[in-house]
Amino acid sequence: MSFSSDFLEEAKKIISLLDVDKLERMAGLLADIRNRKGRLFILGVGGSAASASHAVNDFRKICGIQAYAPTDNVSELTARTNDEGWDTVFSEWLKVSSLSSLDGVLVLSVGGGNVEKNVSPNLVKALEYAKKVKACALGIVGRDGGFAAKVADECIIIPTVNSSHITPHTEAFHGIVQHLLVSHPVLKSKSTMWESLK
Repeated sequence: MSFSSDFLEEAKKIISLLDVDKLERMAGLLADIRNRKGRLFILGVGGSAASASHAVNDFRKICGIQAYAPTDNVSELTARTNDEGWDTVFSEWLKVSSLSSLDGVLVLSVGGGNVEKNVSPNLVKALEYAKKVKACALGIVGRDGGFAAKVADECIIIPTVNSSHITPHTEAFHGIVQHLLVSHPVLKSKSTMWESLK
């Protein structure tokens, strides 16, 4: 078999292993956030920041959820990094945004944050703050889920089927899971463009 065949077989296996009950529960929690007129803050670093930006667009446009990604404002992100430190860029952003129990925080990450290994400590601090104010904490993560899986109200862990491909599969499946969610009938409130054309 070729590398391409192997990689695609891994993707098929991941699909077969995803926890459908968790996906359904996450869709319900997101619908609850919208129904109580809460906001959704989507956090990601690196490739996951790009996924967060994409997800903000879809949750706003397709689902009618007021959604934001702190990484979309590079001026504030870099000012906070420079002046206050990388580990607090998200938690301080959420404080200024008056995060409350009406809102949700969705973390997109490969590892889910790990303070001991100094990997994505900004996600850890953001989740700690979300829990403190009783905001709904959600995650779509890889590996063992890290801190996100430990504290989230619901967390989708993208199964590891090849330890050499954890990052590419997790980041690819951020998109798949996010698109499943915005297409879910409890969330989708507007038709997407191509589907609306006859």
